[in-house]
Amino acid sequence: MKRPLRLVIFAGIALVLFYFVQETFFNEDNYIKPLQQERTDKDLTFRSRTNSPFKDEDRRNFKNLVYYKPDPDYRIKAEVAQLPQQDTLLMPMTDGSNEAYVRYATASFELEGQPQRLTLYKKANRTADEEEQLFVPFTDRTNGYDTYGGGRYLDIPFEEDAKTVVLDFNRAYSPFCAYNPDYVCPVPPKDNRLDIAIPAGEKTYEGAD
Repeated sequence: MKRPLRLVIFAGIALVLFYFVQETFFNEDNYIKPLQQERTDKDLTFRSRTNSPFKDEDRRNFKNLVYYKPDPDYRIKAEVAQLPQQDTLLMPMTDGSNEAYVRYATASFELEGQPQRLTLYKKANRTADEEEQLFVPFTDRTNGYDTYGGGRYLDIPFEEDAKTVVLDFNRAYSPFCAYNPDYVCPVPPKDNRLDIAIPAGEKTYEGAD
């Protein structure tokens, strides 16, 4: 009888530890609060003279950016498949020029019961002071309605030989040219045009012309 009792005790301890770890690391507050703080910090940056994309008059009138309500369901783990031939794409820019990006890998995931895929890019001519990361420009069916018509971006920390990445669409952001036409921004390529709506992340800035 001692052995089964011991197993019951161990099982009980394991269950308590499981719920403790789940509460500590997977509680929504631990995800949403930092996300909301990031948004507050971005508003402060956009009000500053040195880092704001706005022209002076627009900056003085700026109050805050607008977002969808945070939704953990749009924080998606995707499977990564490195491309056998990581060729360089001359990604079109909003002024008609091009900028070189390396087609590094694809990220596959499921959303709305349908398989989806996005290409992950790396900047080809990264400067020494730029952090190495994966760039994901994309469009979806919210563009031109709730979100900026030219598409939005995701930045993902780069990890060598990673098998998965987290596509956190709650952190999808508009390019600077959404606030100021003087900026030149990458145009999402054809292979990153999603045929579904992604109601997460940054919406169209209400003060934009």
